[in-house]
Amino acid sequence: MERHNRRMDFKPLITLLAIVNPLAIVPFFIHYTQGFSREQRVKTIWISAFSAFMVIGTSALLGLKILDFFSISLASFQVGGGMLLLISSLNMLNAQPAEAKPASHELEDGAAKAAMGASIAVVPLTIPLLTGPATISTVVIYADRAKTYWQLATLVGYGAVIALATAMAFALAGPIARVLGKTGINVMTRLMGLILAALAVEVMAEGLHKLFPALGR
Repeated sequence: MERHNRRMDFKPLITLLAIVNPLAIVPFFIHYTQGFSREQRVKTIWISAFSAFMVIGTSALLGLKILDFFSISLASFQVGGGMLLLISSLNMLNAQPAEAKPASHELEDGAAKAAMGASIAVVPLTIPLLTGPATISTVVIYADRAKTYWQLATLVGYGAVIALATAMAFALAGPIARVLGKTGINVMTRLMGLILAALAVEVMAEGLHKLFPALGR
């Protein structure tokens, strides 16, 4: 039992895969890089993947220290983070990327940057499409549950898995788009949204129970 407690389960990885959901970003990647050479496309893939890993890894290692610096309780952060996850899940249920902001012009700005030859690997591909507030909140919440350095290292390792999944999805963007099509990608995004909605409620419930213990009676 003690050995089991030293390990971090796969729930953080499942949650991160649901939020980041590289498959949902494939159409944007194809759109932004349609005029790119093969070298430019490969460079964009690796920069996006590495940037996603850095966001997750930095959040895991420094997130709790930032909360302490601003004197923010984890319970309050769980409620706020859970709300962000719930909003992200609603986006996904509407077949939109989890971190997308419907009222913003980030997607149009990304297309304009690509047209001018500027790098779109970090903005908008990595931030906000792949990783954003919901991703960062999730990593910080699970970092608090890490009781050993091994568990924290595992959480950072999950960031590497997300980066690899992102690189693979982008590298195979053409075949994925042909096989799944827009409908298939939308269906998978909605399924991930359902999973994320359930996890969001769980995170909020845990935070509310810490803030208001009477709710658990």
